[in-house]
Amino acid sequence: MSKRNKRLLIVAVLFAGVVCGTTAGVFLAFSNDLPQIRSLESYKPSSITRIYSADHVMLAELYTENRDPAPFNIIPEYLKKALIITEDRNFYSHSGMDIKGILRAVIKDVLAQQLLEGASTITMQLTKTLFLDSKKTIKRKLKEAILAFQLERRYTKDELLCLYLNQVYFGSGAYGIKSAARIYFNKPVQELTLAECALIAGMPKAPSRYSPLVNPDSAIKRREIVLKQMLQTRTINQAQYQSAVSEPLHLAEQKKQSIKAPYFIDFVISNLENEIGSAILYKGGLSIFTTLDVRLQQEAEAIIQSHLSTVTSRMLHQGNANPDPQGALLSLDISTGSILCMVGGKSYDTSSFNRAIAARRQPGSAFKPIVYACAVQKGMPQNKLIMDIPVSFPGKRKETGWRPENYSGQYSGEITLRKALTHSKNVPAVRLLEMLGVASVLEFAGELGITSPLSPNLSLSLGTSEVTLMELVAAYAVFSNKGNYIRPFGINEVQDSSGRIIWRAKPYKKAVMSRKGAAIITDMMRGVILEGTGKKARNLLNGPLAGKTGTTNDYKDALFIGFSPSIIVGVWVGDDAHRTLGEGETGARAALPIWIDFMQAALKRETVQYFDFPDDVVKVRIDPVSGRPVSDEDSNGVDALFVKGTEPDENG
Repeated sequence: MSKRNKRLLIVAVLFAGVVCGTTAGVFLAFSNDLPQIRSLESYKPSSITRIYSADHVMLAELYTENRDPAPFNIIPEYLKKALIITEDRNFYSHSGMDIKGILRAVIKDVLAQQLLEGASTITMQLTKTLFLDSKKTIKRKLKEAILAFQLERRYTKDELLCLYLNQVYFGSGAYGIKSAARIYFNKPVQELTLAECALIAGMPKAPSRYSPLVNPDSAIKRREIVLKQMLQTRTINQAQYQSAVSEPLHLAEQKKQSIKAPYFIDFVISNLENEIGSAILYKGGLSIFTTLDVRLQQEAEAIIQSHLSTVTSRMLHQGNANPDPQGALLSLDISTGSILCMVGGKSYDTSSFNRAIAARRQPGSAFKPIVYACAVQKGMPQNKLIMDIPVSFPGKRKETGWRPENYSGQYSGEITLRKALTHSKNVPAVRLLEMLGVASVLEFAGELGITSPLSPNLSLSLGTSEVTLMELVAAYAVFSNKGNYIRPFGINEVQDSSGRIIWRAKPYKKAVMSRKGAAIITDMMRGVILEGTGKKARNLLNGPLAGKTGTTNDYKDALFIGFSPSIIVGVWVGDDAHRTLGEGETGARAALPIWIDFMQAALKRETVQYFDFPDDVVKVRIDPVSGRPVSDEDSNGVDALFVKGTEPDENG
């Protein structure tokens, strides 16, 4: 052997030694604190987690049921195959890690500059469920891989799949396949249909999002994805696919919950499953302290029930068959963004779908303040004149175009922006949007926290794009909060069983409007209550209030969103099937009375507060039609805010 070859051989041996030594060192470093896998078979759920209100009233207890594992031979083959197809198609061929999947995930993570892709095999998911936390870190992924490798050496593939199915979280408190089959369908595992197997198999990816008890529409869509994958892999044939896809979702009747504020509790659980993981949430003996005001929550639930009964009676009187109006109410503390109460429907036992946060509905005229606020932010004074006369905009109908109409069918000619908003005029709102440009209003709505997709056309000003009640409430809160957006939150902190804080809220806050702009749009919305469509609330309290009504075509949705200096409340009334509430069921008639009763309950224990307007605005009494200043004694005049230096003089 030549000297050169000897040197190469020595270098190769040394390099191999370094690599092996480094690999062994890394393995030892990450495995010295790993749990013993022999404890897997005897794994038991532990302490009860308790959820409390802001004033420490216990709202709910979370825990896992005593497991009664389902033997592998009784679990339907469709369920096993569906799970493998959706979660880990190479399960029976890899040794705990899917190398191709890991490389693909690493590339995506590098491109995104954060850990997004999990690339977890079923075995790795099992180790995370049993032994590790849910933090997305490289260190945890390495531990997952090492544990998965150890598990693969100790157990057969069928044993691992059986352990997974009996341990994994399937949403709504269901740990293990037996629990899922009982909670969702009230039947033994072996009696699950193909469609039911597909639904359950699709849930581990996002248990809260795909729980049919929380979001049936998302659960069905996820079921269809799983069934399509089963068809594409020839696990089922076309006839079986068609039959399963068309199978109605027959859920088990749920036992009445002994928890307070159940819609809010679902919201809290969903958030914490994402933040700290379902395993520690249900098994860690945690104390969760929320922002909920129990007294206000009870008031809100009773008020919703009472007023929806009244709406139902009116619907019956109009001849509506089988009326089933629903309602939602959401209240926030304006200065902090904390959720004070949340009602997602008239009966959680009948429907757990949370209409306060998950239902996207057209807001109607309740979207107009966002358009007007954009105008104010761009420097338009509230006495700016705009035409309120019939108009046609280019559209699909070449002959006539699109002709928006005022709800009343009446037109006032040239009027101020204030009067147009106060009386919820449609034509001026569309004209204003055209002046501002649709793109600028879309951008501004995004700054206010509207994340639902909005259609880029002029009908946007009339609230034709669907949004959630929470989005609207958070957007309106900006006006009373000096131009600051705060993302709504419901959890203050989480303590472990030893009282150590393991998670604390970090509210997202951002200035999205100038203080003077926020003050002026607030003043304009005060006009809605003092002079316009919300005047039923005019004599509610001595303190100032502001808000806006919303009504959609054919009276399918009724809204009122309003605020005091300290609290904001949004109310929606409608029908889940998008049927009409009945002739004349506007926001002022169906939603505003709920808002009034709630605000009376919320503000009766508070001292009167006033909106905190900045020093660079000035109040001037104006004629609401012409926008010109009038004397303080003029009974037809209204007090309006202006930025100093832009206030009107006797010439307008």
